[in-house]
Amino acid sequence: MSSGLPGPAPTERPTPEGRRNKQGIRIDPEVEAEPATRRAVISVLVEHEPGVLSKVSGLFSRRQFNIESLTVGPTENDSRARITVVTEESDPGIDQIEKQLRKQIPVISVKELPENAINRELALVKVEAENPDQVAAVAEMYDANTVDACPETVTVEITGSRQKIAAAVETFERFGVHEVTRTGTAALARGSESTTDDTTPQSTNQ
Repeated sequence: MSSGLPGPAPTERPTPEGRRNKQGIRIDPEVEAEPATRRAVISVLVEHEPGVLSKVSGLFSRRQFNIESLTVGPTENDSRARITVVTEESDPGIDQIEKQLRKQIPVISVKELPENAINRELALVKVEAENPDQVAAVAEMYDANTVDACPETVTVEITGSRQKIAAAVETFERFGVHEVTRTGTAALARGSESTTDDTTPQSTNQ
C-alpha cells in the first residue's frame, strides 16, 4: 500500500512552460522580455580639467551603455565644460546612466533634457563635383555652406537637427558622397529653463 499523497503521479502532473532561473523558479516570458528603449539627451556639466572626458567615456565603456553620440566643449565658465550624451536605452538604463554619472568626481550636474530642447549637430559632407550647380542648389535647400571646392569634389557644412542632417546626406548621395563627418548632438534647454540640474549637489572646486 502506497504511503504517498493522493493525486496523479509526478510524470502525469502538468509542467508549466518557460525557462527557469538558477534557483529553479520559472521565469515569466513577459517579464523576461527586454523593456522598450527610447532616445534620451543628457547634459552633463563637469569640471574643465584634463582627463575628464576619458573618465566619463570610460564609464560608458565599462557599463556597456548604448551611446549614440558624445560631445564635449567649454561653457560660459572657463572652469567648466559641458558634455552632451545621446543614448538609446530603456528607462532603467537611462536612470542608471544618470546615477553613475553623478558618482564621478568631476561631474557637477546631470540632467536629461526634454524633447523640445534645442538640439543641433554639424556635418561636413564631401561630394563629387561633376555637377557643381546641382550640388549648390541642394546645399542652398538645406542652408548649407560650401567650405571647400576643387575640380573633383565639393565639401559643404550643414548645421541643424539630426533629422535634417540625415536628410541632407541622403539627398547628396545622388551626386556620390566621398566622406561624411558629424559632430554629434549639442543641446541646451529652451527659454529661461536651465540646462543645469539645480538639484544636483555641485562641487566647490573652482
